[in-house]
Amino acid sequence: MQKQTNKTTRREAILKIFQGAGLLSLGGLVWGGFLNKASVSKLVLRPPAAIEENDFLAACIKCGACVQACPYDTLHLAQPQEDIPIGTPFFNPRKIPCHMCVDVPCVPVCPTSALDITKIIPKGKENIPDNMDVNLSDMGVAVIDEKSCIAFWGIQCDACYRACPLIDEALFLNFERNERTGKHAFLKPVVNPDVCTGCGMCEHACVTEKAAIFVLPRKVAEGKPGNFYIKGWEKDDENRMNENNEKSDLKGRTTKKDYLNDWEDLVDD
Repeated sequence: MQKQTNKTTRREAILKIFQGAGLLSLGGLVWGGFLNKASVSKLVLRPPAAIEENDFLAACIKCGACVQACPYDTLHLAQPQEDIPIGTPFFNPRKIPCHMCVDVPCVPVCPTSALDITKIIPKGKENIPDNMDVNLSDMGVAVIDEKSCIAFWGIQCDACYRACPLIDEALFLNFERNERTGKHAFLKPVVNPDVCTGCGMCEHACVTEKAAIFVLPRKVAEGKPGNFYIKGWEKDDENRMNENNEKSDLKGRTTKKDYLNDWEDLVDD
């Protein structure tokens, strides 16, 4: 009887070990899946006035209020089968872009800071009720693939240009002579990233099978010059460099004179 009890106890202990290992493996898979989705979410387009992605994921309570307020069914809540954190709002401009509603109904209904209404209120007009300007939205920025854009081939197409709600501001056409034919002109679309809101109307209108113009989150689409390159003609840029230098110990930088900039010494010699 004692031997049977010992065998049972040993069997239970082994089962618990395997059960624990299974739970750890499952937890690892779930956590890995979450990390993958969080990584992919860096490419996801959020509603107007959304805060920075990491902060957005922390602030969004997945209530769906912004989705319900959208009159064009642009916004959707991420589902388990999508590589986006479940329950968070996003939009796919190739399917349905943001229609840039003047009253921006999706923003005021947000119960948290995930959609920050102050981001779309003009400076100096913070105290004026309902003074939102949807053109201040920064959902992303349009990027053009010149190799697949048929306008760069010489085929006349201005679909994206005509669809842009900020035509000739966020998106304009650059006319160039077509040296190949000697008769026709290129009508090349050009994006002004300082004005583009990332609404995706251009991507939705693109006539190519896979959109040759597409919207990406600004941090993904744009480069970063680093802390040691400065626009000397812009005072604010000097402030940016000074602030960044205060956070840096400048390790690894040479103390030798910069021969490219010390031209006065060369002249004196």
